[in-house]
Amino acid sequence: MRSPLVAAGLATALALAACSGPTPQPAFVPVAAPTTPPSASPTPSAAASPSAAALRHVFPVLGKSSYGRTHHDYQATDIMAPCGATIVAAIDGVVLEISPVDLYDPKTDDGALRGGKSVSLLGDDGVRYYGSHFSAIDAKIRAGVRVKAGQPLGKVGRTGLASACHLHFGMSPECASTGDWWIRRGVIWPWRYLDAWRKGTAKSPVTELAAWQRKNGCSTKPPKGA
Repeated sequence: MRSPLVAAGLATALALAACSGPTPQPAFVPVAAPTTPPSASPTPSAAASPSAAALRHVFPVLGKSSYGRTHHDYQATDIMAPCGATIVAAIDGVVLEISPVDLYDPKTDDGALRGGKSVSLLGDDGVRYYGSHFSAIDAKIRAGVRVKAGQPLGKVGRTGLASACHLHFGMSPECASTGDWWIRRGVIWPWRYLDAWRKGTAKSPVTELAAWQRKNGCSTKPPKGA
């Protein structure tokens, strides 16, 4: 039988350990199944809750477009499309942030502004979807607004650091949600998912992104040369 002193000492040690543990990074966990379908029109709200496996993805550009399987410097996809082609939400979710004005200046080449006009969306699967170089963003799109897969977000353009009209498309964990442009711009190759969505085939990036975050975490400052 343990003495009262031993028991008290053990309880104190456990309490101290609980209070001194490190603060965890944002967890990348798909949310639970929905009880009601999302509204047809975008309205500010908290994130919805369908399971990742049940979610529908759509190709993010309407009409004719093309893209490759490589990208300069980091993992993302440039979807080449006519200027003015419609960009749509790839999945149901909530808008995290938008950049409605092109502030990029090649003289300073600020990495945070290279995307020009852009939209960042937190999908209901917990994945952050990012599109940039818009020529215009739909007036209904603003931070906190819920959108449905296939809903127009804006038009293809070449704002920011871009020489031709295209949509820069990136996927990443939510991490800081806003401001962490070096993660937001993309951390895994989207092309294999784009191939599936264009064919109407279900394919989720959740597993690959969860593995990426376990390995890399969420950095709080951009890497050198970003």
